[in-house]
Amino acid sequence: MLKYKNSNFTVIALPFEIRRSLRQGVLTSPSRANREEKIKMQQRRPSKGRPSGTDGSDFSFRMVVDSRYQKVAQGRSRLRALISIQAVIQLMGAVHLVLSISKGNIISPLAVSSLATAFLSLIVGELGQRRSRVNFLRFYIFAAAASILLSIACLSKVDLRLEDILNVHLMEAKKFKILEAGRILFGLLVQIFAVKTTGSLISNMSPPKRTS
Repeated sequence: MLKYKNSNFTVIALPFEIRRSLRQGVLTSPSRANREEKIKMQQRRPSKGRPSGTDGSDFSFRMVVDSRYQKVAQGRSRLRALISIQAVIQLMGAVHLVLSISKGNIISPLAVSSLATAFLSLIVGELGQRRSRVNFLRFYIFAAAASILLSIACLSKVDLRLEDILNVHLMEAKKFKILEAGRILFGLLVQIFAVKTTGSLISNMSPPKRTS
């Protein structure tokens, strides 16, 4: 602050920042500044159950969240691969069904129901893992479980014995039945792994509870 004395009056030269603040009328009292700071802090305050502040007190919470994100990403990738394998298996079953119809064979209603249920579960499961919809994934588990039961019923209906597989001559005559039985058995294993993976994915997609 500079003072210029004259014969009649004294001129006080204030710093530029203070003069600009006085001109704009933004100088506030300490109490008003404190109130504004409290309002800003309340606006930045997170919702209940979430970490507050960046002072390191929420480190364990953030580590849990980061770990869950990684597990969800890995689970979705694994489920996507299993659904793709199931789709190939069910397409093979559809081809076998069409060939059986073209040969005039009697189609088992269990085979048709198993194939339809499997395709429905694959569509719902793919939508669930793409959009991270827990309800779709739960329905996928239900439909996949129903498809597993139908596949077991279809496998029990296959007229195939161990002697037929070991006998070379009978094996040539029943190669389609052997392939179908192998397809159903492999599909069962893949579906069981898919159901287990989906259950783990749903568990990791649920929001974690922050411990006090």
